[in-house]
Amino acid sequence: MKSTLIKNAIVVNENQSQECDVLIVDNRINKIESSITAQSNDYIVDATGYFLLPGMIDDQVHFREPGLTQKGNIASESRAAVAGGITSYMEMPNVSPATTTIEALEQKYAIASRSSLANYSFYLGATEDNLEQIKRLDAKKYCGVKVFMGASTGDLLVEHPQALDAIFRESPTLIVTHCEDGRVIEKNLSMCIGRSGSLTILDHPIIRDVEACYSSSSYAVSLAKQYRSDLHVLHITTEKELSLFPSGDIRDKHITAEACVHHLWFSQEDYALQGNLIKCNPAIKAKSDRDALLAAVRNNQIDIIATDHAPHTWQEKQLPYQQAPAGLPLVEHALLSLLDHVHHQRLSIEQLVEKVAHNPALRYHIVDRGFIREGYYADLVLVNPHQETLTCHQKTHYHCGWTPFDGHRFSAKVLKTWVNGSLVYDGQQPLNTPKAAMPLIFNR
Repeated sequence: MKSTLIKNAIVVNENQSQECDVLIVDNRINKIESSITAQSNDYIVDATGYFLLPGMIDDQVHFREPGLTQKGNIASESRAAVAGGITSYMEMPNVSPATTTIEALEQKYAIASRSSLANYSFYLGATEDNLEQIKRLDAKKYCGVKVFMGASTGDLLVEHPQALDAIFRESPTLIVTHCEDGRVIEKNLSMCIGRSGSLTILDHPIIRDVEACYSSSSYAVSLAKQYRSDLHVLHITTEKELSLFPSGDIRDKHITAEACVHHLWFSQEDYALQGNLIKCNPAIKAKSDRDALLAAVRNNQIDIIATDHAPHTWQEKQLPYQQAPAGLPLVEHALLSLLDHVHHQRLSIEQLVEKVAHNPALRYHIVDRGFIREGYYADLVLVNPHQETLTCHQKTHYHCGWTPFDGHRFSAKVLKTWVNGSLVYDGQQPLNTPKAAMPLIFNR
């Protein structure tokens, strides 16, 4: 039996922040009290003045394995994740080959069981002809079905109305969607080429504009209402889309919305300096959209904050705009970026914890995670809110070796991360703790 006693932490949990002690025994939280007497075999952590948060649950990552491991892999990206305070993740199907069968899902689980430092689950990718695979999904084991509605590559694009109707009608588990209308994108692309003859990164939010997003996300919401589907719309980027999502308690909703950390941080004014490094789909848009997203986080229209971590090599990002791939690495600095919002009073620390830990656990019905409660798994992150973190390409743990936050000095520092009671990050480097991580289980 191993035990860790965290003393004098400011525990942020369930809309409260209070100083107390937390005792971890083996892989679970054993006791939470104002003062716990240490035993001789306890490993003691003095957390005076530090925030103790439930680990971030990131419901949207691309770890690139199998088939795209020049960009990243489950081992490397989960190391970066725990260094950033992310203790659980749900990984997307657009790898090579795409994860469109239960057999392919199981292969990814096998890789994660050997190499992941964080808890894990994987989405099945919807296609226009794999409905039977979708219907066979075990809702307790697999996090959900990913549907690319109108903007994707390969065989993961689902556009045909009959195929979409069937998925929304028959899926036994949560449907998550990437919503951009390909017809609008093609129209905008032709317009931009006709106007200038050549394209740059400055055209990106014009090509993938507000209407491309709204047209698709409103369609997804209408399908979910028609079939009473469980729908979670990923990475909302526009103020207009927010009209589709009422505010309220996540437990009362069957249609929910998410924002990602880079859309809460950057605006289209940053393209001039960052270039293709912040090229992503959906595109980063206007400052007014970013500010509206932050307001929607505060008023509970946006239910969850995730990363959409999607690494590409530095060389790929240096290609001309149209050839450069979309996506950026984010898991290592996502929590720090949100703590900067707290520092500047755009969010409260309690709101942050709700959106990155409590609500993902509630929305996905994750068993015994997402809260600091006695009996729950000890997925925890200790943060010093007063110690800065200077970020640079050379210090990242990503396989791709770069970060869009290069040169930024964050206001806080991640000191320690525990996954199932095991210390997996010590403030300097991820620790190769054997078999600490577990597959996520869903109570549904």
